[in-house]
Amino acid sequence: MRYIFCSVLQKDSILEPLCFPEQQDDSRAPSLHHPSSELLVCLFCSESAPLLQKDVLLKHLLIEHKLVIGDVKLIADLPEYMLYWKGRFLEQPVTDFCSVIKTNSTGPVEKQEDYYLLCDVLPEDRVLREKLQQKRLEEILEQQQKERDDSSFHRLCMFCSEEFTGNRWSSLLNHMAREHSFSIGLPDNIVYCNQFLDTLQHKLDNLQCLYCEKTFRDKTTLKDHMRKKAHRRINANNREYDRFYVINYLELGKTWEEVQSEDDRELVDDNDDDWSDWQAHPVSAVCLFCDHQSETMDQIYTHMKEAHGFDLHKLRTELNLRFYQQVKLVNFIRRQIHQSRCYGCQEKFDSRADVLQHIMTEDHVMKLPGMSTWDQPQYYFPTYENDALLCTLSDSDDDEEDEKSHSDGIPVIAEDISNLRALKQTSVLNQLLKNRST
Repeated sequence: MRYIFCSVLQKDSILEPLCFPEQQDDSRAPSLHHPSSELLVCLFCSESAPLLQKDVLLKHLLIEHKLVIGDVKLIADLPEYMLYWKGRFLEQPVTDFCSVIKTNSTGPVEKQEDYYLLCDVLPEDRVLREKLQQKRLEEILEQQQKERDDSSFHRLCMFCSEEFTGNRWSSLLNHMAREHSFSIGLPDNIVYCNQFLDTLQHKLDNLQCLYCEKTFRDKTTLKDHMRKKAHRRINANNREYDRFYVINYLELGKTWEEVQSEDDRELVDDNDDDWSDWQAHPVSAVCLFCDHQSETMDQIYTHMKEAHGFDLHKLRTELNLRFYQQVKLVNFIRRQIHQSRCYGCQEKFDSRADVLQHIMTEDHVMKLPGMSTWDQPQYYFPTYENDALLCTLSDSDDDEEDEKSHSDGIPVIAEDISNLRALKQTSVLNQLLKNRST
């Protein structure tokens, strides 16, 4: 679990983790939350907000109550999650459940603040998240079964005049695949089928290509385009369709491609511990100042030095930075660049391009503020949760001991490393499969 802490004193709030694209194009995890009128309630007061405006309430919790919820996007039912913890906070103090993080620990006492992190490191929170995930998956499977049993289905094919009635929605999908070479997947993998077909029909009615979504002047032109360009299909990278595929509900935070690439035999054979065929995928590190990526760390360090004049190794040597100080420095620079602020002089700009131009023009690349500005506990947390640059920082045997004496008792939340076999046995999907088989 990784989480981004927010700089409240400057009112620059990052409410969820940022993430570098794994490829050069934009590839994001599926968003399965569809419009809802449900309300989110504050855990401490009477404030509330619609689910679609969750960032408003999350910011309220941060600013007014100093509380942050980790990995919000992975919570299957956020309204129910909030109601549960609102009740628990009425029974016991927040410190019984949340990790406490102190900011400005080296500054004056009057400027120090305590913030509270609620996340699945707490066993009770983890159990709640798993229950909500299992409940949602069961609801999806029930919805799918209702659609299979529905005898009121009535629909025309989108490409011809053939009519399908009764319990024949699977026949319609097979007809379109067989007669019109248009397939949206196997019927057993589809949920909310009527809504899915309504979405596709609406686009065709508006003379919109189903794949590239360009709009055309008439139906004939649209048909010719889809035929010649082989666009009589949907775009698998269009996240609008994710909620219509059961596979996207199996594991939160994973795209259908990631779930599909996994070997399902692992769920059945609990005793298979053979990892001999496992292959690591190369992880690219991203430059601190631009979008350049390199698969080797020597290349990324050389790029930053030659293209931008930034020498991290030199700073480490000159300032005698320990490992965790390097971590905080990298996260600090990432945060400032993301917020369009010069990390050297703290001047704010309108865009990232403007601040980068300022840094180069004013020769602020190697200019750092006082150590008290960036050597803060909040910068233990990565600005980008998949920042490979953090994995390459130099370490030494005495760094851990030095950091313990330097941290003055400030808690650092570690990764929650669980036993692999235990995770297999307790996973939501595994339990559902076992229950259905019995």
